[in-house]
Amino acid sequence: MYRAPLEDMRFVIDEVLRVGETLGGLPRFEELGVGEELTAALLDEGGKLAGEVLGPLRRVGDMNPARCEDQKVHISPGYAEAMQQLAQGGWFGISADAEFGGQGLPELYGTAASEMWNGADMAFALAPFLSSGAALAIASHASDELKATYLEKLHTGEWTGTMNLTESGAGSDLGVMKTRAVPKGDHYLITGQKIYITWGDHDAVDNIVHLVLAKLPDAPEGSSGISLFLVPKFLVNSDGSLGERNDVYPVSTEHKLGIHGSPTCVMAFGDSGGAVGYLVGEENRGLTCMFTMMNEARLKVGLQGLGASEGAYQQALAYAKERVQGGVPIIEHPDVKRMLLTMKALNEAMRALAYSEAVTMDLAHYGPESDRSASQARIDLMIPVIKGWMTEVGVELTSLGVQVHGGMGYVEETGAAQYLRDVRITPIYEGTNGIQAADLVGRKLGRDGGTAMGIVIEEINADAQAYIAAGGELAVVGSALRSAAALHTSSTETILQMLAHSPEAAKAAAFDYMMQTGYLFGGWQLARGAFVAQTALTGGVDNEFYARKVATATFYAQSILPRCEGFAGAVANAGGALQDYPVGWL
Repeated sequence: MYRAPLEDMRFVIDEVLRVGETLGGLPRFEELGVGEELTAALLDEGGKLAGEVLGPLRRVGDMNPARCEDQKVHISPGYAEAMQQLAQGGWFGISADAEFGGQGLPELYGTAASEMWNGADMAFALAPFLSSGAALAIASHASDELKATYLEKLHTGEWTGTMNLTESGAGSDLGVMKTRAVPKGDHYLITGQKIYITWGDHDAVDNIVHLVLAKLPDAPEGSSGISLFLVPKFLVNSDGSLGERNDVYPVSTEHKLGIHGSPTCVMAFGDSGGAVGYLVGEENRGLTCMFTMMNEARLKVGLQGLGASEGAYQQALAYAKERVQGGVPIIEHPDVKRMLLTMKALNEAMRALAYSEAVTMDLAHYGPESDRSASQARIDLMIPVIKGWMTEVGVELTSLGVQVHGGMGYVEETGAAQYLRDVRITPIYEGTNGIQAADLVGRKLGRDGGTAMGIVIEEINADAQAYIAAGGELAVVGSALRSAAALHTSSTETILQMLAHSPEAAKAAAFDYMMQTGYLFGGWQLARGAFVAQTALTGGVDNEFYARKVATATFYAQSILPRCEGFAGAVANAGGALQDYPVGWL
């Protein structure tokens, strides 16, 4: 049974907030009392909901998938009731604007909540995740009338939202999409079909707000001719009540490897004349509107990698303590201990990285105006790493969870394999990890010549020197961190040279560079926590948790951070055999 790792979550939140100082000075959050007391209350309540309500639904949803019958989706038992509890607790809009029914809390708290929902049941967690993304796009680009009609219902969880991008002939290349929008009075008529629409239809709420990408009749060719439309399942009357059913229906639900409880739909728009839709933002600027919520969306996908990995770790740990082989519990076996500690260390590193950059996201929006552009540049740099590295690690760790179980892990009844099946989608959607790597290298690194990355590496080097000076285990961590940072500086220089002289080589090196960056950043954040913990221990605090934090960071430095060297070698050689190998030989 999943239990939110509250002790580590609370520690990381307090550490990245520096016990309230980072965000406490912002008027937006100061009046809300952001700090230790609020953190404890939120985590305790969220942990109960995740463990007692959502956790038991993970296997229910897996064994009783969502199904589509007669243009209506029926979701897994218990999901509707759980969604109502989530809504009643105000969790849908935890970080949303209070003016439109949200709680107005920092993104950091939304990040922590998202980890808990995904750790408990990733298939269910996709519903609030998609609603949050849809609401953010509406809040940023829609008319005041649309905001007044739809935002509060989305933030309170009375309605849910979706994003409709993909078509059968238009995956990552959205410019060739066929869905069309024709103006008619104060609205548009939408016709076309979308696939892979997460939570595209269900019977848990009264209305569903679809955000749909489509092309106008006179739109320019390619991605520059895409517009964004709001298409409700039920039209909304002027008094806010629901009107007639709109011309949008589910055709089927996909039969997937995992996340069975999440209805992934084929959606048909306008089969009976046209679905009523309303323009969001400007005509032919739909991708710009969608990209507004991409940073948050990709942060949340990274958290899916963490959530599934934490759930897999908890189950593997419990099994290893009980399973006896050779006269002792298998947790005593060195290789099993290696796997479990690898899972634990990487989970804590991912958590620290994601939570730290959730703070950066808030600073980019609400911090001192003079610092916002730097914060935005940093979060832009971090997001492809968080999404790409954390989901790749998620696949690795959930696979280790199966391995710890041995043959029993390959048997579905134990539930260990479900974590692996569920998380396998995360390196694919919201932009494949190849796209994340290309974004990191081509856009984020290339646009400023590595300036934003250089600032982060300077921080890492400064922290590493402090750890070395502290001595003891921290010196081991600091030395390993300094060496990994030096390798990363070399890799960055190589990438920048490739971008200038051989862009195809840079693309070939991008994935390995992203992974090298992720392992370095994760190790850095884990080391920062270890430094806080060691300072407390040196000051006389008698708490085993702090000793564990230091020991875990030391293991990461000795056994996981060396992976950076392998990725650095791959980056350095990306312009060689990989580029030269003929496609026809594959």
